[in-house]
Amino acid sequence: MTLRHIRIFLAVCENGNNTTRAARALYLAQPAVSRAVAELEEYYGVRLFDRIGRRLYLTEAGRRMWEYAVHICGLFDDLEKGLRGWDEQGVLRVGASITIGSQFLPGYVDAFRAAHPGVDVRVWVGPSEQLEEKLLHNTLDVALMEGPVHGSALTAEEYMADTLAVVCAPGRPFTQGQTVPLDAFRVQRFLLREKGSGTREQFDSAAAAAGFTVAPVWESTSTLALVNAATHGLGVAVLPLRMAADALEKGQVAVFRVDGLDLSRKFRLVHHRDKFLTASAREFLALCRAQGDAARERV
Repeated sequence: MTLRHIRIFLAVCENGNNTTRAARALYLAQPAVSRAVAELEEYYGVRLFDRIGRRLYLTEAGRRMWEYAVHICGLFDDLEKGLRGWDEQGVLRVGASITIGSQFLPGYVDAFRAAHPGVDVRVWVGPSEQLEEKLLHNTLDVALMEGPVHGSALTAEEYMADTLAVVCAPGRPFTQGQTVPLDAFRVQRFLLREKGSGTREQFDSAAAAAGFTVAPVWESTSTLALVNAATHGLGVAVLPLRMAADALEKGQVAVFRVDGLDLSRKFRLVHHRDKFLTASAREFLALCRAQGDAARERV
């Protein structure tokens, strides 16, 4: 069993469990791909794929093999990148959920680059669900995320507290600083982030804890779209207060409280538990912790 076998197996998985497409991606003959998979199965004495009709389906053993294979290849790629790019000090791949990516990460990266000008920091900002996938597939080194982390293979460390806010157009139906009974809140028209985002998951969890669920009338990957919808009186939006600060300052929205609804949350530093963290990655995480400590002191 060689690294070549593992890379071929991964290529099959990444191409819809299809040996023909994997062969095309690897510039190999299809029989060579099938033979490599068969040799892996013979070596370990397990079936990695079920052959049903003319299609392949990963078995439980195949799924476990995929988890190992991703990280074996990831470690090898890290070795190649780390040694071959030694003079350039390498690349740091950082992910962030949308609130952190828009409000905090630019400052973190700016401070980090000032201290480590030779490190090429590359950033991907998107929903928490996709960040987890990228960490599991080793296309990110570390991520800064809102809300809970689900992957059992991921390590998460709380580094900063935050809270969500509920906003609406002033007087439509609530006013600035008003405390609203839960029964009056739960029947509103809701403007929410999309499923899979940390903000949406945090609100859904808080609502469930308070004994209700909602069906939003607006869902968006854009927090700005939700703020604009709220300013037009189309419903109540649940979002990070910082994202509505401009509209709040202009008097376009009102922030109100809901009795019995806990919207506090934590920001987390996340990486794969088996990921080898380079010195650059460790120093970046340390900088984020220091920023979180500074934020707590300002409160």
